[in-house]
Amino acid sequence: MRRHLPRRLTVLLPVLGTIALALCGLLVFGLVTDNVGVVPFAVGTVAALLPVAVVVAAFLWIDRWEPEPAKLLLVAFFWGACVATLTALLLNSTAEEVGDLLLGSGQGSRFSAIVSAPLVEEAVKALFVLAVLWRRTREFDGVVDGIVYAGITAAGFAFTENIYYFARAFDENGLGGATGEGVLTAFILRGVLAPFTHPLFAVLTGIGIGLAARTASRKVRYLAPLGGYAAAVALHALWNAAATLGGADTFLNVYFLIMVPMFVCVLLLVLWQRRREQRVVADALPDMAAARWIARSEVELLASLSGRRFWRRQAARESGRRAARAVAAYQATVTELAFLRSNDAAGVAGPDAPRRQEELLTVLGMARAEAVRAASGSSSKDVRANGTTG
Repeated sequence: MRRHLPRRLTVLLPVLGTIALALCGLLVFGLVTDNVGVVPFAVGTVAALLPVAVVVAAFLWIDRWEPEPAKLLLVAFFWGACVATLTALLLNSTAEEVGDLLLGSGQGSRFSAIVSAPLVEEAVKALFVLAVLWRRTREFDGVVDGIVYAGITAAGFAFTENIYYFARAFDENGLGGATGEGVLTAFILRGVLAPFTHPLFAVLTGIGIGLAARTASRKVRYLAPLGGYAAAVALHALWNAAATLGGADTFLNVYFLIMVPMFVCVLLLVLWQRRREQRVVADALPDMAAARWIARSEVELLASLSGRRFWRRQAARESGRRAARAVAAYQATVTELAFLRSNDAAGVAGPDAPRRQEELLTVLGMARAEAVRAASGSSSKDVRANGTTG
């Protein structure tokens, strides 16, 4: 159930959060440019844009059935890019110094990479997903939402980390370097071969949080996120250990025998969950039509992504973008109603499910009315343009 905060605090939190994100971003920018310079920072940023665009696009594709609010996804990205990276930088630097003191000079970096980095980075990335679950429990629909929020947060983290690594490679060796260790090599290793590593680690925690969001079992509610976090830390530590302690053969073995199969398993889970979301919606549509919430003629269009896309394009072509946006809002509300009914049947919708249903039905009616108004307005303009009356 969503926690209610004092009204004044509810208004101030977004402002304070924006300020905090901006300050963290400025600090990260200052630290990186102070370390490598402005030009390497610019080169690193350009090189980091391509892999992060591919990763973010993949998570947006996953999120197509029940899209999360764009503003919240943007905050998730900047949380990973600014807050998570700054926190990890400070704590990992401290861990490196402690490691040098306890294990001897030169050992702190290994301690930080294998122990501190996995524990700290996965925790700070997961913190945002847990915050979304706490504040938006009734809209957190399960594993896919956990995957999307965790993945977008990790994409932001990887983006900033890649900027630093690419910038440092350019600063030390230029584009290629005499030893072949310049920014192009770093881009191939981090941007082409392994752009999914940080998102993969975080997604394991996201899966655990998603399972906890939609279970009636108190034990699963606590153990699933902890299990997901433990798996993320273990995989992250293994990856860093292979890169830090092992040679090229060890790294390649870990990459092809563990990381790639794990990525394929997560991909299959994502595809299965997307099919599950489609079934949830498709199974609910006939009852929604019988209750006269939607028209029977809309059932087939709403039951598939291709049908929904065709409907939106047709609305845009015939009545303009305003009508298409109204149709998209209508489709999204139908999906939320379907998930609410599914969660209610499973006993995990919460005590405010009836009130939430009434709210969604009101939004559904408003979206339909807006689509009709937009279509009518477009028709009136066409009539006036043609000099006819109707």
